[in-house]
Amino acid sequence: MSLLDREILALMREVADKVILPRFRNLAHGEIEDKGGNDPVTVADREAEALLREGLARLNDNIGFVGEEAAHADSSILDRLAGPCWIVDPLDGTRNFAGGKPPFGIMIAMADGGEAQSGWIYDCLSGRFCAAHKGEGAFVDGERITARETSETPPLAAISLLFMDDSQRERMKDGIAPHYQLVDIPYCAAEQYPRLALGVNDVSIFERTLAWDHAAGVLWLNEAGGKAARFDGSAYRVDEVGRTGLIGAASPRRWDELAARLAALPA
Repeated sequence: MSLLDREILALMREVADKVILPRFRNLAHGEIEDKGGNDPVTVADREAEALLREGLARLNDNIGFVGEEAAHADSSILDRLAGPCWIVDPLDGTRNFAGGKPPFGIMIAMADGGEAQSGWIYDCLSGRFCAAHKGEGAFVDGERITARETSETPPLAAISLLFMDDSQRERMKDGIAPHYQLVDIPYCAAEQYPRLALGVNDVSIFERTLAWDHAAGVLWLNEAGGKAARFDGSAYRVDEVGRTGLIGAASPRRWDELAARLAALPA
């Protein structure tokens, strides 16, 4: 594990232990709000982001900071995604956390030129730590890993319909679902990306692709030998703010199969 990985892990542990876990199943009335569109936020999200911002500034204060809650309050912060920046989801899986159930985690990426260069994913309850650096492979708790498919036939698919419109949902149900075993989605990218690499799920479809939800996971899955890319095969970029649609898969061949089926769907 590199020095930077150890420093990021220490920061994530500190934030989880000080801010997030003490409030798990212990949120007071008024400490959960809805940002709109079925998108909850808690006091833990905001306090965790503040601590992460302070900690990352100590590591490198010469690059921008793009946090989910800060960007919600001021959308101009998204302009920083085009340059060198930290990208932070202080509490991924807030819906689960607010409901008193797992999974939930912390996601951090370091990006430049619109592409993630490093990414880290921390499971607050288990302590699992995923790390990746561009061109250097993917790691879990310091051990290099290689993505693997499940042995299931048909393959296992986690397809999030939450942010799709009615017509998209119907096309998915009619044209995609019959080719897969549909499994529960965790409502947590910090859990879904590890599932794709660690032999739990074969493919996943994401409609909403905000940078804090996907920058770290896309890099980590690709570095593990899986594949995450836009529906048309183009690379995921953190600075494509308004773009939607992303496929994650345990292997390039599983990605190709699903992409072909999506391309064949009626408009």
